[in-house]
Amino acid sequence: MRTIGLLGGMSWESSAEYYRLLNEGVRDRLGGLHSARLVLASVDFAQVEAMQVAGDWEAAGRLLADEARGVEAAGADLLLICTNTMHKVADQVQAAVGIPLLHLADATARAVQGAGIERVGLLGTAFTMEQDFYTGRFSDHGLDVLVPDAPGRELVHRVIYDELCLGVVREESRQAYQRVVADLVERGARGVILGCTEIERLLGADDVDVPVFATTALHVEAALDAALG
Repeated sequence: MRTIGLLGGMSWESSAEYYRLLNEGVRDRLGGLHSARLVLASVDFAQVEAMQVAGDWEAAGRLLADEARGVEAAGADLLLICTNTMHKVADQVQAAVGIPLLHLADATARAVQGAGIERVGLLGTAFTMEQDFYTGRFSDHGLDVLVPDAPGRELVHRVIYDELCLGVVREESRQAYQRVVADLVERGARGVILGCTEIERLLGADDVDVPVFATTALHVEAALDAALG
């Protein structure tokens, strides 16, 4: 079994989900008392969030690159960034280490393509929905990505930072997200990408009428394939 390196803490709510899913996946695949071999670096999300708001992605990239080098030195054989938004600095992180970084968007795009879907909706932080580092990656895979309108993007972003990252799950927010997804479907989306780990605590396959692509679970499956294959 190869050791999986995790860059986490952004938020710790999402990192806890990665930790749970990776260990459950190893147990299910290997049986018995098996669990995942992991190295986790967990940063202070308040520091990272301030860099995001300031648009100081260079500093955020340096921070995660430094953490990635520590994870590699601790014995990791491959690397995951346990957040969608911070894939904004994925290239900077990959350049800092000699182990492969498994890109979350690539794992998700393969799943969307495998479902025979070409046009898909995307929910995530404003950075993820509006900047090319993420939607462009899906375009490179030949997918047409739709994002909510401006009020929808503001709503989705606010719920992530003001509620989900703090462990707050509200029924009113679930219903609001359902309305956002319904609008994307009306515009032609044939599935929806939950492009933020925390969203998976709020919205699931039973809540909408199109296939849901939970990026955390897909990222974890790719990591398990790499670590156990």
